[in-house]
Amino acid sequence: MTFTPYAALPTDLVDEIAGAGLDPEAIYADIARALGEDLPGGSVDTTSAATIPLEARGRADFAAREPGVVAGLGVAEMVFRYVMGNDVQVSDRLPDGTSVAAGDVVLRVAGPTRGLLTAERTALNVASHLSGVATATSHWVAALEGTNARVLDTRKTLPGWRALQKYAVRCGGGVNHRFSLSDMAMVKDNHVIAAGGVVPAFEAVRAAYPDLPIEVEVTDLDQLRELLDAGCDRILLDNMSTALMAQAVGITAGRAVLEASGGLTLERAREVGATGVDFISVGALTHSVKVFDIGMDLVDE
Repeated sequence: MTFTPYAALPTDLVDEIAGAGLDPEAIYADIARALGEDLPGGSVDTTSAATIPLEARGRADFAAREPGVVAGLGVAEMVFRYVMGNDVQVSDRLPDGTSVAAGDVVLRVAGPTRGLLTAERTALNVASHLSGVATATSHWVAALEGTNARVLDTRKTLPGWRALQKYAVRCGGGVNHRFSLSDMAMVKDNHVIAAGGVVPAFEAVRAAYPDLPIEVEVTDLDQLRELLDAGCDRILLDNMSTALMAQAVGITAGRAVLEASGGLTLERAREVGATGVDFISVGALTHSVKVFDIGMDLVDE
């Protein structure tokens, strides 16, 4: 099977992916690696080759099996185009971030039947996982409605999938935390131990990288007060009780952005948001999310 080079992709699809803050060329390379797992060494889809005539053409629907928020459908289209190039027609693709009900068609594809089935699993893997991230995020957003708190992701992402998973968080209404170890400094408990305290750690980072945003993790109110006096303007409240977080908000009085983290559950989200914290960070959005159930069904015509 001959696959489509990146340069042959439709310009509007490339522009759409780039406009979402993603690197379309890097994603296309990931798609190539994923298809390489299914077809190692240029092998063929043996089942499809044996059961489907080479000239057969078909149409298939991607349908949601449950309610949720979809994401990654543009990337799924890239998978089909990688396999079939301009010999595939994609229609009725819902915008990423759309809320859907069970049974809703989110994407339609038509082309060589062998190609549709060869691309199926990789396309579904992408769309199901990213829609799972978006859906989970939307549940936290809904739980925080009526408070000023917003849900943040973390760096607890699958290797190589960070940009896509963080994109899916945005599709679900969440906010991205730092993308790497260099675009923001985050002083955690081990840094505090190594530096000899929260303030020495904060001041060391500020001296080394004066223009870099800095966030420092605290576990008690004394550390919070010390950091506020030192001028720290972003503080993470780690594994604090709801009552302690409410006290922290009162002590801070708007002098710093406060982020709650550690031991948080969806059931606790509203009460934590009601304390007045600015953000709630949730690693589970990406590191242990349940995939969203999407199926691909060939349609008799």
